Amino acid sequence: MKIAFDGKRFFNNSSGLGNYSRDLVRILATYYPENKFVLFNKNKSEKGTDILKLPNVSFVETSKGNFSRQLLMGKDAQQIDADIFHGLSGELPLKWNDKPIKKVVTIHDLIFLRFPKYYSFLDRKIYFWKFKKAAEQADLIIAISEQTKRDIIQFLKVPESKIKVIYQGCHQAFKEDQTEEFLSSVKEKHNLPVRFILNVGTIEERKNLLSIVKAINGTEIPLVVIGKKTKYFKKVQKYLAKNKLVDQVQFLENVSMEELAAIYKLADIFIYPSIFEGFGIPVIEALFSKTAVITSNLSCLPEAGGENSVYINPHNFEDVKAKILFLWNNKSERNRRAEKGFEFVQKFNDENIASQIMSVYRSLL
Repeated sequence: MKIAFDGKRFFNNSSGLGNYSRDLVRILATYYPENKFVLFNKNKSEKGTDILKLPNVSFVETSKGNFSRQLLMGKDAQQIDADIFHGLSGELPLKWNDKPIKKVVTIHDLIFLRFPKYYSFLDRKIYFWKFKKAAEQADLIIAISEQTKRDIIQFLKVPESKIKVIYQGCHQAFKEDQTEEFLSSVKEKHNLPVRFILNVGTIEERKNLLSIVKAINGTEIPLVVIGKKTKYFKKVQKYLAKNKLVDQVQFLENVSMEELAAIYKLADIFIYPSIFEGFGIPVIEALFSKTAVITSNLSCLPEAGGENSVYINPHNFEDVKAKILFLWNNKSERNRRAEKGFEFVQKFNDENIASQIMSVYRSLL
């Protein structure tokens, strides 16, 4: 079987959709070496070079021209006799020839429809058109959570029978045992507190960092935050300064994947009070790291967190504070939930996800 992928996110995105694309190609190529996996894009980058070294993974440069991704990539995939084309980020090429090829698209979320205030009018219109068109063209849609599946049915008017839920996993780094020496070196390099709670994710309104900051006000609990800053950061910064919390909250940048995995392990608690997610990979990363999780009781986050994570109302910082203090002051409870969470998260391991994706491909052929 030969599977072609839209490689734009694989090569161009450092996190999110890029991680999903690289992980999916890596695990498929590893567990199903008898198949060929071909990435299409205008150019390669440093991202994913280790995956391109696998003997059954190759790169094809898309035909040149304006809108080549939309107009030529599909035909290029047909030209190499690909059996399946998989759009990894909610899009499919618009043009195809008569050669038979099955089309799969992964839709991660429809946040631009659920929370339109975070997007411009033009972006919303473009995204909706692209996603709607891809959903119509696809022989099968992969939704990364039950929440996303419900949204696809509601907003894109797609029949349920056309959608398969296959959860995401996370980067291999979070599943590896790191040495005490490496953990100590990361702690020293980033000058981390002896104990701390951790938040990972883009610093934007939807991720709701301000609720955590308000929750630790009046405590001495250190917070470490890792994520790209947006204009919302200024709002958080203003609250920190006003409430003399600047020294209690540490923002880290330029953290490698291996260092990030170590920091998850070093944290006492991982907290993720997001208002809405397509899935919530940081929750999975924390569970694989054997770190107790506090997350929102909204959208898909209970799907990612399982029954042994602690759930909060993200709009109520008093609830957030109570749950933080509950775990912070109870080591045995943290350990119990971390162990149970680690058992639960095995459903998101590489082999399970690769098997489900391959079953989808085979069902189409």
